[in-house]
Amino acid sequence: MIKAHDFVQPALERGYSFWAGVPCSFLTPFINYVISSPDVDYVGAASEGEALGVAAGAYLAGRKSVVICQNSGLGNAVNPLTSLNYTFRIPTLFITTHRGAPGVRDEPQHELMGQITGDLLTTMRIPWDFFPEDPALVVPALERAEECMAETGRPYAFVMRKGAVDDYELSEQPRHPVPPLASPRGTFTVAPSERMPRIEAIRIVRDTAGDGAALIGTTGKIGRELYTLGHRPNQFYVVGAMGTASGIGLGMHLGGRGSRNVVVLDGDGAALMKLGTLATIGYSQPARFLHVIIDNEAHESTGGQATVSSGIDFATIAAGCGYRNIWRVDTADALEAAVTEGMNTTGPNLVHVKVALGSAPELGRPAHAPAEVREQFMSWFPG
Repeated sequence: MIKAHDFVQPALERGYSFWAGVPCSFLTPFINYVISSPDVDYVGAASEGEALGVAAGAYLAGRKSVVICQNSGLGNAVNPLTSLNYTFRIPTLFITTHRGAPGVRDEPQHELMGQITGDLLTTMRIPWDFFPEDPALVVPALERAEECMAETGRPYAFVMRKGAVDDYELSEQPRHPVPPLASPRGTFTVAPSERMPRIEAIRIVRDTAGDGAALIGTTGKIGRELYTLGHRPNQFYVVGAMGTASGIGLGMHLGGRGSRNVVVLDGDGAALMKLGTLATIGYSQPARFLHVIIDNEAHESTGGQATVSSGIDFATIAAGCGYRNIWRVDTADALEAAVTEGMNTTGPNLVHVKVALGSAPELGRPAHAPAEVREQFMSWFPG
């Protein structure tokens, strides 16, 4: 058994100052210590997949990151681990607990995952070891992880057994002040068949935000159309990990400590998939953060199947989650005005824009490899 500081302090010395995760009783001493530490930025995520997106965003802003979760949440983590971290070569240090370990009595829901935790990590090509339980083993374990991540550019995992970390009492947690409930502005007035094309909305946001803002384009045709308008080093295309673009943007803002304006180009399907991230964003209150949900009421990349967004009010949801300024728009002029104000007003801010179903003619895919996009973006971000 080790003390929490036996691991956290050597990790800090190696630059791991940004943590995100979802609680587990095995992790309680760890989380309590991290929350209390003035040297660690910790984001309590709504899901494990969201935590990985937030941590990836922090890494893109230049921060080494750690994600902690229960192994029952590995199912939620599989998608970003395999289609975000693996694809873009983002080396997150991943700590998961070992609930349901063979021979250890636990709740029935942990039985299968306890049996396959190591195999699942191996299948995802994530090198792993058991979490060090002797203070003398911590530094060698971290050095092995560092060496492996430097070589592969991909995650390394520790599997934490029950009782690995001694108790640490939770101190009073700092809480963000809740902003006054925002009143969304604007209404949708244009008939669906007459709405602007999605690529026109993307062009307006990109041109209005300018080259000094980080632009994150979500999975599917939004990212592809952003690239079609012309590749720039300040643009990051989330080719996989659907739903994590908003978490990546949040992590980027927090990891960069608000040094850049961050603009997330989200889709209605992607936003719905990780709707809990709106709550994490609202609670975190990133001041230079603009979330644009481009809504054609369909999963267009897969054939145009309808999403449920026609019956969802993203603006009201954002207001309830703590976004400060919110607009509903469906014309070019209204979109430009909303983005202009959203870029110059303390956030988090959200623009919900309705667009027509349909894609840019001869729409291609990014010709730059994901790792190349990541390298260019990280070179650009510090300014």
